[in-house]
Amino acid sequence: MRALICGVAGQDGSYLADLLLKKGYEVVGTSRDAMVASFANLDQLGIRRDVQTTSMAINDFRSVLTVVQKFQPDEIYNLAGQTSVGLSFDQPVEAIESIAQGTLNMLEVIRFVDRPIRFYNAGSSECFGDTGNVSATESTAFQPRSPYAVAKASAHWLVRNYRESYGLFACTGILFNHESVLRPERFVTQKIVRAAARIQHGSRETLQLGNIDIWRDWGWSPDYVDAMWRMLQQKQPDDFVIATGRTISLESFVSQAFAFYGLNWEDHVRVDKALFRPSDIRVSSANPGKAREVLGWVPQTSVEGMIKKMCEAAGAIKRVTGA
Repeated sequence: MRALICGVAGQDGSYLADLLLKKGYEVVGTSRDAMVASFANLDQLGIRRDVQTTSMAINDFRSVLTVVQKFQPDEIYNLAGQTSVGLSFDQPVEAIESIAQGTLNMLEVIRFVDRPIRFYNAGSSECFGDTGNVSATESTAFQPRSPYAVAKASAHWLVRNYRESYGLFACTGILFNHESVLRPERFVTQKIVRAAARIQHGSRETLQLGNIDIWRDWGWSPDYVDAMWRMLQQKQPDDFVIATGRTISLESFVSQAFAFYGLNWEDHVRVDKALFRPSDIRVSSANPGKAREVLGWVPQTSVEGMIKKMCEAAGAIKRVTGA
């Protein structure tokens, strides 16, 4: 089996490559410019030499077609495109082009080459908007509240349309928040963990955060890429909510991260309203029952375990570097 992972350099792409290699796949990974990309996450996982990398611009149909025709994958995992909700407010056109247009290009290429390729599309819980006191399922209506979410919602419906209209084996995983030690610091979870580690090692900084009265369902990325793979092993393609089923506040996340290092978060954190987003989701909760029943998928790592793993890794970095 040969898999093409679009966006292999990212957190999920790297963990997925590791999983597929262990399952005996030949893995090809794409980046916009593979000649200059560092693929640091693949290096960190020790699999850089095992993954063949190639350049591909997902918003360019010809680029996608060339890569698919060259490597003839059995499975394609679309994890490429803009990944930041916050950045999408500053760069909305890039969000739409890289996510919605990119997904359309992938679907059109699969239809054009007319091979039995199985396609996974990375969806997002952001599509649901604020779930309030209702846990979202696959039938919950979308109410996107950011350019990123609008793009992901568009991509979701494109996948469903091509599946129903052309018979493609195409699935969307509606993934809720998931983190790991590979997260870059521009994501708030890693920003919190690494700041706490620096403070524990003597830094006098104050961590500036936006709204901490938000509630999210956080999981562990290596668990979630297993769900992606399981979707493409089914007899029939379908869409699935992937989440833990538990929701905690960002304030609780901050408290647990700082407590890991023996710190009181209130002594080191300041909420800055200038960091609030133009519109935000207060509560995002999920019901992953369908994934459990159909895929046999159950997350192996709790949110507490996820925070501990991230803190252990951040603390180890500080000890090695002396920073």
